[in-house]
Amino acid sequence: MKKVNVVAAIIRHDDKILCVQRGENKLSYISKKYEFPGGKIEEGETLEDTIIREIKEELEMDIKTEKPFITVNHQYPDFHLTMHTFICSCEDPTLTLTEHINYKWLKPSELKDLDWAAADIPIMENLIA
Repeated sequence: MKKVNVVAAIIRHDDKILCVQRGENKLSYISKKYEFPGGKIEEGETLEDTIIREIKEELEMDIKTEKPFITVNHQYPDFHLTMHTFICSCEDPTLTLTEHINYKWLKPSELKDLDWAAADIPIMENLIA
């Protein structure tokens, strides 16, 4: 079973959290689902370096990592995912989607209204709690 190790950013601005929607994917269980943005850790990178690089690549946005949040371990049908999450902030909420098809800035109480990727559900639930 393939193991994937990633980071995800919980980006806050004006009491709202950024949620991004994946595009069409051959894996139906993650296709068009919402997620917290991030990506794979590269050799020699710290978790914080990875998250800053990934957000710059995916959203053309500058963020600041503030503190670790939770780590999620999730077994998808084709791979095992370990996702390290960080609470992050941005001074400018302007972004450009380079990999995703949509985004929303939502209050924590609105997060449950989206169709989330399974691994992101525990993060969303912890943000609401």
